[in-house]
Amino acid sequence: MRKGTIGLRIMNQANALDLLMMGHNVFLTGQAGSGKTYLLNRYIDFLKKHKVNVAVTASTGIAATHLNGMTIHSWSGIGIKDTLSEKDIHKLLASQKLRERVQAAKVLVIDEISMLHSYRLDMINQVCKLLCQTSSPFGGLQVIICGDFFQLPPVNDANHPASCFAYESDSWNELDLKICYLNEQHRQWDENLLDVLSSIRTGDLTEGTYEKLSSRLHRSLPVGIVPTKLYTHNIDVDIINNSELDKIDKPACSYFMQAGGNPELIETLKRGCLAPELLLLKEGALVMFVKNSHGQGYINGTLGKVLGFDGEGYPIIKTYSGQEIVASPASWTIDKDDKVLAEVCQIPLRLAWAITVHKSQGMTLDAAEVDLSKTFAYGMGYVALSRVKSLDGIRLLGINQMAFQVNPGVSEIDIKFKQISREITAELKLLGRDEISRRQKSFLKNNSLTIK
Repeated sequence: MRKGTIGLRIMNQANALDLLMMGHNVFLTGQAGSGKTYLLNRYIDFLKKHKVNVAVTASTGIAATHLNGMTIHSWSGIGIKDTLSEKDIHKLLASQKLRERVQAAKVLVIDEISMLHSYRLDMINQVCKLLCQTSSPFGGLQVIICGDFFQLPPVNDANHPASCFAYESDSWNELDLKICYLNEQHRQWDENLLDVLSSIRTGDLTEGTYEKLSSRLHRSLPVGIVPTKLYTHNIDVDIINNSELDKIDKPACSYFMQAGGNPELIETLKRGCLAPELLLLKEGALVMFVKNSHGQGYINGTLGKVLGFDGEGYPIIKTYSGQEIVASPASWTIDKDDKVLAEVCQIPLRLAWAITVHKSQGMTLDAAEVDLSKTFAYGMGYVALSRVKSLDGIRLLGINQMAFQVNPGVSEIDIKFKQISREITAELKLLGRDEISRRQKSFLKNNSLTIK
């Protein structure tokens, strides 16, 4: 630890943007609402303005919607694989489309890093190196990793350890990341809620913290506010959504999932695709897309409302961004040796009056009705509460002992991240504006399609 850095301010957005524009590999972090996604969008706009090819990705579909990007799994070609066999690598190298996409990129953005497994980050690094034919980390791209490890962790299974965060990967160390820990707050303005969220992050849940939380148990929200309902489990979300659909006094259209192939693999597809076997829709229903289709203008997590139905009976969706999309059937398949072993086909939608805490990450809500009585993972309570602008906008239905716990390992490394960020802020100040500008111009000259 360097001397003379204690007490320095944690980095602000202007400092972080300077580092990004200099071409450094950066880990952009900070508490929920600190403006991480806003800053990413500013940098992405800067790159596009100067004709620097940027690959915009995220660990989840819904996170990618906030950046108009795609999932990192799709961009890199790794899909949902846990390992890459020699055959997998050969297939990836043979894909001209994938090769052109990766080789064309100069900058790679990966948002919501907390939900990306360490071994998958290593796989992405491996793919980039192979496709770009270089041993440089991620094929020599500038890599911008963004997220907050206090938020939701990767979804684990029996084959992988309970903690496999991206910062535990070999790739993380290879990148020599500049840590930019933002300290500004752009979502919450209520000191009571900020105190609660800070207490959760530090693990210092005092009697005062619990009093503030208890004040929101079963409390009514201001008249006229319709809260988004957040639950930890899909089954609770389904009950709410079906109830809301029943309240719409209009005819329903039914869409049945079609399936073919190996029965066991079909069941695997049904569990993984998120589209229900029977989808009931009415005009006015709130919905969410559950598949990526960049050609049609939606990705997994795009939210909207049913405007009506076209001549073929397919739902017409108006997204929250104002786009109108006809949701036609989509397919999910399991392939082997270019042969389809199983396939399911369904309208790629599900009802969305209520959503899971996992799907809410990255959103800002005016009000939320939150049930944390079945919390099962670190970060769930923090993510749910930090979606809302003030404590008065929260109605708690229940909590359990797990609700406000955070991963001890994350708490430990977060202290290091803050200290490194302070040191980098001090170094940036010593560098001076003239030298910063010179390095930024050099980065553009080496990476822009127009500046040479």
